[in-house]
Amino acid sequence: MSMSSSSPQLRCDDAGLNPVRHVRIIGGLSECPGCGLYQRIPDLEPGQQASCVRCGQKLARRRRTAPLAAPLAFCISSAAFYFAALASSLMTLDVYGRQRTVDLLTGPMELMHEGWGEAGILVGAVTILAPAVAIGFMFAILYAGSRAQLPDWGPRILVWYDKLRPWSMVEVYILGIFVAYTKLTDMAHVDVGPAVYLIGALMLTMAATDSTLDTEMIWRHRRIDSLTRAEGDRMVAVDYTHIDDIAMPPVDHLVACSACGLVGELAHPVSNLSCVGICPRCEHRVWRRLPQTLTRTTAFLIAAIVFYIPANLYPVMTFMRMGGGGGHTIIEGAIELWVDGMIPLSLLVFFASITVPMLKILSLGWMIGQTWRGARGHLVARTRLFRLVDMVGRWSMIDVFMISILVAVVRFNAMASVTANAGMVAFAAVVVLTLLAAWSFDPRIMWDAAGRNGPVTDGLPPAVLRARKMRDGTAATSSLSPVGPAPVSMEPDQA
Repeated sequence: MSMSSSSPQLRCDDAGLNPVRHVRIIGGLSECPGCGLYQRIPDLEPGQQASCVRCGQKLARRRRTAPLAAPLAFCISSAAFYFAALASSLMTLDVYGRQRTVDLLTGPMELMHEGWGEAGILVGAVTILAPAVAIGFMFAILYAGSRAQLPDWGPRILVWYDKLRPWSMVEVYILGIFVAYTKLTDMAHVDVGPAVYLIGALMLTMAATDSTLDTEMIWRHRRIDSLTRAEGDRMVAVDYTHIDDIAMPPVDHLVACSACGLVGELAHPVSNLSCVGICPRCEHRVWRRLPQTLTRTTAFLIAAIVFYIPANLYPVMTFMRMGGGGGHTIIEGAIELWVDGMIPLSLLVFFASITVPMLKILSLGWMIGQTWRGARGHLVARTRLFRLVDMVGRWSMIDVFMISILVAVVRFNAMASVTANAGMVAFAAVVVLTLLAAWSFDPRIMWDAAGRNGPVTDGLPPAVLRARKMRDGTAATSSLSPVGPAPVSMEPDQA
């Protein structure tokens, strides 16, 4: 890694800044984002991956494919499929000789026309805007990665892509189309438009782009600044070394950038509450842990519980046909599919729309409660459960997407019509709030509260500190901190 004398201005306005005079960047060392254990990362061969020895989190992976050519090919395909899907019809419904054809834009527009602007904007953002932004960012990342030195704007694009990519829910929208199609076949003739197949292809190519992209190889094209500035215009020197050339530093002096993974050693213990500074590689603000992680997650979770009750009690849509019909709740929609003999689809809707939100709320509540108590048991199970919660949360949007499609296509006045109800907005709020709760939770804090990541105690709940003092006779349990970086396991990548 090359060193540069450029010096970005340090800004840590949200919290106090620990004054530092020296920062040492340590190559070959990585912090596990799941449990906070610092470990050596060996040089990996193509097709190998490194996993955390404590919680099993994947730390690094080398792809077998060309690092830039393969994702570029899939990204070009994604752009072609995306624009073709926008210009194509999604579905055509024929009711007694009257036809209505809709496209991707129709559903969000109809929701806004009915007065549910929040839901319409959400559906449009995650199905139309977010995929376009993700594809555009990927082109920019690949261009930046092809340069000998990553441009100054490259790190910002990488960081924003990582944050915005989960909001692109093309794969969930495909299932929403499928559920809507099965409901429509009972009432009229339905023709599936080319946009459905194009969206399916877009889902595959975007997934292939992410799978073949090696962000660590791109980060290696970025210089590490040799100087930076601290608060008060104080200069901070930045040195670089490799973990194989030094002894393992004290764990409480280490901090890893959450954006690019760069590990640095400070001359003093690093606080959980303060912004350490600006990363000398990506210029991202560095915190030892996500700020106010327990407070934010608890607030999002309480709000999700408040919306979860009306989301299941109130109808999410009203289905009228030839003057008859009425409102449908989420559970009634799943029961209707079951009665019609579509048992697998009924189970899918029940699991994604009812079980998953409830299990996310219960799981996050359990993890928060155990962290507040400083519980030391089931840490690996809790960390793996968090990864599962984080992975499946988006799939609860199936019902919201299905309703947006039905509202768009079934618009035949007294003959047949579908309108959205308040329950749909409440359910969409539950999905978004549980996603935000999961993304604001830092699973490393569970290991901190159990005393497994060194003696730093600031920012931990008072109950944890009292329990630790009673258990060990001191406010810090340095005996539990790792004495050195553990080796990582490597296994062939079969993807």
